[in-house]
Amino acid sequence: MRQPSLAERQEAAAAAKKELLERHREKMNDPGFTERQAARKAVVAAREIRIAERRAAEEARMAREAVEKAAQEAAERAAQEAALEADLAAEEERKAREAATRLAAAQARAARDRELEAALLDTRKARKAARKAKKRGR
Repeated sequence: MRQPSLAERQEAAAAAKKELLERHREKMNDPGFTERQAARKAVVAAREIRIAERRAAEEARMAREAVEKAAQEAAERAAQEAALEADLAAEEERKAREAATRLAAAQARAARDRELEAALLDTRKARKAARKAKKRGR
């Protein structure tokens, strides 16, 4: 079997290249090919539109959720602040009641002490008067 020479191999390669180029030109000139290519481009464009719509919907949903979350957090903060203010007011009221109770107890103790001192003084005076009367009666 004989081996092809360099020139024969080059000619065969050139012929194959030329044939490929002609087949390609035929495909490019085929009306069905251009229709299929246009259909593919339409499918790709529709896919890109759907993807863009999904992205826009996702971004809108995320923005809506962010607004809702911010509103909820603001409401929670306001509720916490209101609860804190209510707790502080209740604490102040409790302290005021305790102070009033302590003041009333101190005033009652002071009045009782004054009564006891007055009773003690009266007892002393009565004893002194009794001693004086006893002394005079001797």
